[in-house]
Amino acid sequence: MAQLYFYYSAMNAGKSTALLQSSYNYRERGMRTLVYTAEFDNRLGAGKVSSRIGLSSPAKLYNKDTSLFADISAEHQRETVHCVLVDESQFLTCEQVRTLSEVVDVLDIPVLCYGLRTDFRGELFIGSQYLLAWSDKLVELKTICHCGRKASMVLRLDQDGKPFKEGEQVQIGGNERYISVCRKHYYEALESGSLHAIYGSKRSE
Repeated sequence: MAQLYFYYSAMNAGKSTALLQSSYNYRERGMRTLVYTAEFDNRLGAGKVSSRIGLSSPAKLYNKDTSLFADISAEHQRETVHCVLVDESQFLTCEQVRTLSEVVDVLDIPVLCYGLRTDFRGELFIGSQYLLAWSDKLVELKTICHCGRKASMVLRLDQDGKPFKEGEQVQIGGNERYISVCRKHYYEALESGSLHAIYGSKRSE
């Protein structure tokens, strides 16, 4: 029986690497996969999913208006689809998460979603909210804070490398803009306005 999976974490936990490995495992067995990623995240090139360790795969792009069920159904009719994998799934809409559940329930195709659970304010992304609510399987991919604790929060950094908690929820960026930390150091960094609690004086200014 197909199921809806949500693999979630803070940043830099290897989500894209895990997605690419899962897709490779299917393809190695002669099965067809469809890989999707968010249209506006083109840091490593549009129309592909790339990992920090150098792996990549072509990907179909989606935005808030994409009808995922219709697209996947058409692809499935053209040639059997054995698995759908969605990167940056925190950017899915409520309706898109619902239609992905229909891909599982109606088309009997497993759907594997990979994304962030919360934003830099510690609040759930819309896509993640409904994936947490409706997925058959939830899997946490772990990464660690500088102190060694599990990193479950994400700090946004300004142009001077100082943490702040203002602005739009979605602002694309990498290690120069975001850092994954434990809950303790998330709040300490915001309260102090620096990364001193995390890195010490050499990295705090």
